Amino acid sequence: MATEPPLAFLQSRVLLVLLAIASLVLQTVALAQALSLEEASTHDLQLAFRQNNLTSRQLTNFYLNRIRMLNPLLRGVIEVNPDALSQADRADRERKAKPYGSLSALHGIPILLKDNIATKDKMNTTAGSFALLGSVVPRDAGVVARLRRAGAVLLGKASLSEWAHYRSSGAASGWCARSGQGKNPYNLSEDPCGSSSGSAISVAANMGAVSLGTETDGSILCPSSSNSVVGIKPTLGLTSRGGVVPITPRQDTVGPMCRTVADAVDVLDVIVGFDPYDAKATREASKYIPRGGYKQFLKADGLKGKRLGIFKPFFDFSSVSPVAKALESHFNILRKQGAVLVMGLANFSEVYSDSSEGVAMSAEFKLALNAYLRDLAVSPVRSLADVIAFNNRHKHVEKIDEYGQDYFLASQATNGIDKTVKSAWRNMTRLSRDGFEKLMKQNKLDALVTPDSMVTPVLAIGGFPGISVPAGYDEHGVPFGICFGGLRGSEPTLIEIAYGFEQATKVRKPPSFKW
Repeated sequence: MATEPPLAFLQSRVLLVLLAIASLVLQTVALAQALSLEEASTHDLQLAFRQNNLTSRQLTNFYLNRIRMLNPLLRGVIEVNPDALSQADRADRERKAKPYGSLSALHGIPILLKDNIATKDKMNTTAGSFALLGSVVPRDAGVVARLRRAGAVLLGKASLSEWAHYRSSGAASGWCARSGQGKNPYNLSEDPCGSSSGSAISVAANMGAVSLGTETDGSILCPSSSNSVVGIKPTLGLTSRGGVVPITPRQDTVGPMCRTVADAVDVLDVIVGFDPYDAKATREASKYIPRGGYKQFLKADGLKGKRLGIFKPFFDFSSVSPVAKALESHFNILRKQGAVLVMGLANFSEVYSDSSEGVAMSAEFKLALNAYLRDLAVSPVRSLADVIAFNNRHKHVEKIDEYGQDYFLASQATNGIDKTVKSAWRNMTRLSRDGFEKLMKQNKLDALVTPDSMVTPVLAIGGFPGISVPAGYDEHGVPFGICFGGLRGSEPTLIEIAYGFEQATKVRKPPSFKW
């Protein structure tokens, strides 16, 4: 007959476990201090790998411990990958076996993925909702397959505004049922912005080396601005949407969210390219990928000779606020770095008015989501109607009474692509052609410059790229960015501009975690 172990024995075992955990934390802290792992770039980390000062396992443990310490407060990560350390071990073995120069810039680097990007592994892909918990995807998302081939360590899934902020018009930015309310690490009482909030929160707080987000309209550029990180919203189709929980294939894109422009470019170089599961868009956009990749455009003098368009009403230099003063200073820096500022452009409303974006998106979402859900190998829900019913059955958990699901209900009420949707498409095409494209070409602009993410509706409806770079902090310590937007395929030019601005200003600082 079995007997209970003595209390003293149990206490000693618990003490040993606690001592082991404490030892691991102390080792990680010592390693971080020795190698300055906080704020370390992918270049710094690869150099430490090559010099045998760091292993991918040590680095992955560092981020796992950061997540354990900070995530209960920040809610930037939904779950960690149980296979992350084994992937790190594999990367360490490969580094010893393969010659220097044969491995990618992301080899052995831990990356966090927004929880609407599918991984065919032990992690869930749920868009932050319990409705998809336990579902099984048929395959890795196209961008994830590329990350695996590059040897990146899939560290975990970042939180997000649930369903990429498309369930309800009243939902709090950064909230999802599975992880709760994401917090801005610079000011915990302020909006982290969405929907890729967790991706921005996590890299800003050094809970991951780099991350991926997705954007339909502002979901990379806005949280990047609000959390003092660099976000690249690529040209539509430059990165595959295959395996990504959709809103609309006409606007959805996947892009990097990192602490520096160089890191974001390292990620971009890995994830761009053709994917048979997003064939039409990726085939069309592949023509924009430069031979030799994007890293060649990281030029410190990248602003020289660039023509930058300014909507003057966006920049009120008569204000004495820290934001206005910082932007005025940045404009002077842009000029000193050789950029030509084309001021006083047409009002924003002349470039972007009522685009009927919402009308088209509502009909497209139902079709796109139903197709995604039908393709799942296992799923408790197979249609938007099923998700709506799930939410009604679990009102408390999904905060239906508080936040609602009006976007879902409106989308469910649509009936395919009718005349109204087609009219909205024509309107958006006209606005892009006669608004943004005409503005850029007539003024011979390399980029349009706006504070924060004000330009996102323009970029969204036309599938245009944009890059947000940290630009400063307001009187409450909340970050703000500056966004450079351009025509389709203009990533090389935008990278030159963004990198030149970043190197000339270098305003990013680690978060303060204050209330």
